[in-house]
Amino acid sequence: MSGRRDLRTRLIHGGLERVEGAVVQPVFQSATWEAEETASYDDIRYLRLSNSPNHRDLAARLAGICGGEAAVVAGSGMAAITTTLLTLLEAEPGRERPHLLAQDCLYGGTLSFLTEDAPALGIDVDFVGGDDPEEWAARARPGTRAFLVESLTNPLLEVADLEAVVAFCRERGVVSVIDNTFASPVNYRPLEAGFEVELHSATKYLNGHSDIVAGAVVSTAERVRRFTHKMNHLGGVLDPHACFLLQRGLKTLVLRVEQQNRNALFLAQRLADHPSVAAVHYPGLAGHPGHERARRWFAGSGGVLSFDVESAGAARGLIDRLELAVDAPSLGGVETLVSRPAVSSHAGQSPGRRRALGIGDGLVRVAVGIEAAEDLWADFEAALAAGS
Repeated sequence: MSGRRDLRTRLIHGGLERVEGAVVQPVFQSATWEAEETASYDDIRYLRLSNSPNHRDLAARLAGICGGEAAVVAGSGMAAITTTLLTLLEAEPGRERPHLLAQDCLYGGTLSFLTEDAPALGIDVDFVGGDDPEEWAARARPGTRAFLVESLTNPLLEVADLEAVVAFCRERGVVSVIDNTFASPVNYRPLEAGFEVELHSATKYLNGHSDIVAGAVVSTAERVRRFTHKMNHLGGVLDPHACFLLQRGLKTLVLRVEQQNRNALFLAQRLADHPSVAAVHYPGLAGHPGHERARRWFAGSGGVLSFDVESAGAARGLIDRLELAVDAPSLGGVETLVSRPAVSSHAGQSPGRRRALGIGDGLVRVAVGIEAAEDLWADFEAALAAGS
């Protein structure tokens, strides 16, 4: 489908293989298909190789909405991240030991993989700030293959100098990789901005209904071919019924994200004025360090915010008193979720590491849904008042 059409149109119609005239593609609940002569292992019609009609349709749709040549879906966001990094950072005879530059405030699962697993797999990692090209240059080495950043970091919503990352990688022949989960293709389009690989935990905004776990990688056709080959070996396939649910969720992506942008800004503005809140982290606020970058590059500041209260006890009490917001990890669904990163997304990091990242025990993360903004604020206002 033409890339000139509006994203809202492409989300409904892009990539669809209509079967027997069905308006909605059915679930192909088959593990295998009749054999066809093929020269490629990855083209054998077998479910683990992610080439059912559900997988093909979903991949084509994701490539179209993100502006990439091709895409592959995975069984989780972490499967997408690890498959991508293991492909780009694979040891090769005669080449320097593979090395990754990574933004220092990443999702906790990504941090754990990079600190615990990557070294054992022969991959060196240097964590760098998102604002310091001089540091990037100082840490780069002949074996540097990729630079991993997030469009909006978890949980402090930092906005790295994304334009500088792209320029740095182009100058050195390093692959620029961005996890665009928090922004979604509605708010930021990294491939159009020059990034080479776009990652998503499709569990979150792309699906939007808190009922599947999935991941996606979008890039050039050649890179996606390599990612798919690696994933076929690792077995991180997405179930066809989950493909069906993700296809369905994508259709309302723009409607959901635009409402979540509005709700999050509404809530952030009111929390920022509350005497019990020490600080609010949301790039839609003029006082946020990344506000000007977000204003220039993003269509919206996203549906996640975080804020600090005085202690872990105050944060726990606040969360316990909320009636609408659900105490649960994850984000991007139609319902508002609230969590403490110290015991959820970044529980795998040491207390010292969390402090270094600015993640205190009194930090509360809010993944805003599509409820009425006034009702959400009334919920938080009452919970804060009861703890005063």
